[in-house]
Amino acid sequence: MTDKPPSTTDVLIVGAGIAGASLAAALAPHRRVVMIETEDRPGVHATGRSAAFWHESYGGVGVQPLSAASFATLARPPADFSDRPFLAPRAALTIGRREEKAAVDAFTAEFAAKGVDVVRLTAADVAARVPGIHPDWTEAAYEGACSDIDVAALHVAYLRAAKRAGAGLVTRAPLIAASRRGGLWHARTGQGDMTAALIVNAAGAWADDVAAACGVAPVAIQPYRRTVLQVRLGVPVSAALPLVVHVGGQFYFKGESEGRVWLSPHDETPSDPCDAAPEEIDVALAIERLQSVVDWPVAAVERKWAGLRSFAPDRLPVFGADPREPAFVWCAGQGGFGIQTAPAISGLLAAQLGGPQPTDAIGAVDPEPYSPVRFA
Repeated sequence: MTDKPPSTTDVLIVGAGIAGASLAAALAPHRRVVMIETEDRPGVHATGRSAAFWHESYGGVGVQPLSAASFATLARPPADFSDRPFLAPRAALTIGRREEKAAVDAFTAEFAAKGVDVVRLTAADVAARVPGIHPDWTEAAYEGACSDIDVAALHVAYLRAAKRAGAGLVTRAPLIAASRRGGLWHARTGQGDMTAALIVNAAGAWADDVAAACGVAPVAIQPYRRTVLQVRLGVPVSAALPLVVHVGGQFYFKGESEGRVWLSPHDETPSDPCDAAPEEIDVALAIERLQSVVDWPVAAVERKWAGLRSFAPDRLPVFGADPREPAFVWCAGQGGFGIQTAPAISGLLAAQLGGPQPTDAIGAVDPEPYSPVRFA
């Protein structure tokens, strides 16, 4: 999909992961768009390392409106976008020990008030859904709508839609520097110089670096390393095991295939932007935390990887025009929820940049809480 870099465009999107690709797909029918990507191919970093689930409560009540509004596109995509859904049923349990009852109660009440389909379970319900769970894990909230996301298919669909609408993609093209002169951005990239009316910063962990390269003040986007591993168990655990998340943020795990699970210690280690790799101490911590919950012997660690989840200081995504430089547009800080919110964020941001206002559930979401104006 790599194109010859044009000399000029309306909108230059820096980054072709899920944030940049989804915005390009939404905006390219209405404006000339080019994506530039540092790597040999798009989606190498956070997009390609996602734990791959749609979980409405994930990210907190501030993120929930974006996740909820994105569900229809992911579950029932338009026929010209995909011939099959991107979601497969999973279900989720947010669990706690007996002494964490108040925390699970508060979680349930908070999200039920937002319209999330979440219900409290009894200890017997928990034991039935998670065979082998230790008896002190008695508290749980159940979300039936939680689903796995086919992230690769979704990313490819966005790239395909963007290309079909005329967007360009230039790989091995890091943004080196850009300055604004004569009403245009003059950008120097790894594949040559370009001019653009707008620059969109969809660079993930490198978002503040891109801002600095354009002479724009950063908003303190901080990358954090998150570790995930696939383990083979010594007991038969179903591939349909729900996503199990600790109410205190100490772990999550879910079924992967028969007798195998994906798990994470839910680590958040501050990191510089980089090609993240797992640390052995975090792999060991993940296994220790799993075995504190369930009586499942771990036979082998079959895969392990790490990715960077990048957050603004308030842990909400940041999208919209920079208050000091309106021709510089943010689309960053999407934490671990960038995949499941991509339809909403791209639709709302495209409407700000020349696309139509969404008329479905996405159009009902107020974008103001996510504007970079809050950091002015």
